[in-house]
Amino acid sequence: MDNSVAVSLRNISKRFGATLANDRVSLDIRRGEILSLLGENGSGKTTLMNMISGIYFPDEGQILVNGRETVIRSPRDAIDLGIGMIHQHFKLVDVLTAAENIELGLPGRLNLKQASRKIREICKMYGFEIDPDQKIYEMSVSQKQTVEIVKVLYRGADILILDEPTAVLTPQETEKLFDVLRNMRNDGKAIVIITHKMHEVEAISDRVAILRRGKYIGEKMTKDTNAQEMTNMMVGHTVALNINRPEPVNPKPRIEVRDLTVVDEEGVVKLDHVSFTANSGEVLGVAGISGCGQKELLEAIAGLQVTEPGSSVTYITDEGAREELIGKDPLAIQSMGVSLAFVPEDRLGMGLVGTMDLNDNMMLRSFREGHTVFTDRKAPHEVAEKVVDELAVVTPNLQTPVSRLSGGNVQKVLVGREITTAPSVLLTAYAVRGLDINSSYMIYDLINQQKQKGVAVIYVGEDLDVLLELSDRILVLCGGKVSGIMPSRNAIKSQIGMMMTRVGGREGSEQGSRGGDRDGRT
Repeated sequence: MDNSVAVSLRNISKRFGATLANDRVSLDIRRGEILSLLGENGSGKTTLMNMISGIYFPDEGQILVNGRETVIRSPRDAIDLGIGMIHQHFKLVDVLTAAENIELGLPGRLNLKQASRKIREICKMYGFEIDPDQKIYEMSVSQKQTVEIVKVLYRGADILILDEPTAVLTPQETEKLFDVLRNMRNDGKAIVIITHKMHEVEAISDRVAILRRGKYIGEKMTKDTNAQEMTNMMVGHTVALNINRPEPVNPKPRIEVRDLTVVDEEGVVKLDHVSFTANSGEVLGVAGISGCGQKELLEAIAGLQVTEPGSSVTYITDEGAREELIGKDPLAIQSMGVSLAFVPEDRLGMGLVGTMDLNDNMMLRSFREGHTVFTDRKAPHEVAEKVVDELAVVTPNLQTPVSRLSGGNVQKVLVGREITTAPSVLLTAYAVRGLDINSSYMIYDLINQQKQKGVAVIYVGEDLDVLLELSDRILVLCGGKVSGIMPSRNAIKSQIGMMMTRVGGREGSEQGSRGGDRDGRT
């Protein structure tokens, strides 16, 4: 197998204003190898790869491709050099077919028949499964990702960079992707994966390179290291890799969902008669492939989603009083005395205002409480200081617009703000998406603290290993329907993965019933 150096970085530095994102980083990317690039949020991983793929230009240092020093000023330059990056957020046109998306932007006359033939040859060579004539909007998330990978291969890339490639895949889809990556590696491709999932690093990579605060810390052959050592190198100190799961203490029904149905503006059923109960003092995990109704579920509970007649979401107090939430907006729900915190999937669209600083984003939760024409800024400032201190948010100061923070730090600001409201119900959508391992464990600890305070936590997650460790029960959604609810201690990862795609759904539902009542209450 050819293990020659495909890309060599020499003393690469990149600054954004006063922030030094990469500090004289030197790193080799080799052919016939899968390299995992690890580091905490803000360590400079994506910035470094963005310079190889032509999105950013280094301030200092050299990039050598196939042994020759080169200047990469644009993604076009990168692809001409055989470098392709598959981003976490897909860049596809939904109304076009796979073949049309793959051909889009290429010079010359469009020949879809010839393009489809070449796409099928690539798929056969590496084990991809896509139909070149299928529209993007008809595809699953994993199929869309496949189109993105085939697109860069179609353009001649033999150096591939994948940013969080398994973020929204089921275990079965992840294993299929890994099989394809191994086939590409065996064909001599150079592959870089940016990921925070240690078990995947151990499963797929040959070598690991680690960044910390913009600096290159070192590298290890994957077979010669383990998750604990890699984490310690990333963080700079020992981190316990155990998610605590305290037993629920005297759980009581807090949120009762009955026949919840949501239909979007195009008439597509997003939730189909969903029923379950979330208890105080427990974490109810929600599993499902992307777009299976998780977003609509949390928004309906929070008063942000229009529901169909017959839908019911009931809030139950400790004394047993019942309040119907359907038909009420968030402000009306709050005025009823229902303390509900919501960490949405869209951090800067629904959760925070990117152009506002940390102080003002904290104030969004309390500005209506003022009794004069002047807004109280002292309390939000104190909350901002507390969140930054306790969650180790990396920011120049509290006056920095949150849009200038890394994705992980934005998430910490949002989660911290919501938890400081002392909620009785906490709704979280992908609370640790994009967070490094150290920050993720901070969030897990915060969720467990809320649980021990008697909060009903509904946790939508994408990492099934985490869901199994953190949750007390797991609700599985597939196509907007509940395909099962089960105690997490009895759950099997592969079974949940099958239930997420409807396979084995009946068996999962029966297991959920055996674990409790028809809602799966334990």
